[in-house]
Amino acid sequence: MAFSRVQDGKKLKRSVFHRLRKEHEASLAVVEASATAKYLRISPTKCRAIANTVRGKDVSEALQILMFSPKKSARLIYKVLMSAIANAENNFGLKSENLYLSEIMINEGPRMKRMWPRSRGRADILQKRMSHITLTVRDRNANTK
Repeated sequence: MAFSRVQDGKKLKRSVFHRLRKEHEASLAVVEASATAKYLRISPTKCRAIANTVRGKDVSEALQILMFSPKKSARLIYKVLMSAIANAENNFGLKSENLYLSEIMINEGPRMKRMWPRSRGRADILQKRMSHITLTVRDRNANTK
């Protein structure tokens, strides 16, 4: 971190330190872009298996893995990755050749609860799970914060 809590031999107040740190971070060039897809009808567990294979890879390599994977989660992550690449190019002027997948999170969304008929007039609850996919791409050549 470029900032120190001690300046001119004395310790800064916490609020002053955080204000100065945020001003410093805002002045740095943007080196990352993200995209989010929410309420996707797939279990987070199934989605995390594919997410773990592409985490940390270059964008071109991750696209190849996702394109040729037969799983539904690969198709959904592919769409979010394409959106993150488009955000990086259009909003921040980053080049797609230098990008890599720095962060991918698969969070659990709400569950749809459905009744499942069982024998002797009973019923079980069937939970249909949803996922939220958040993906961040970073520029490999730019200096990090």
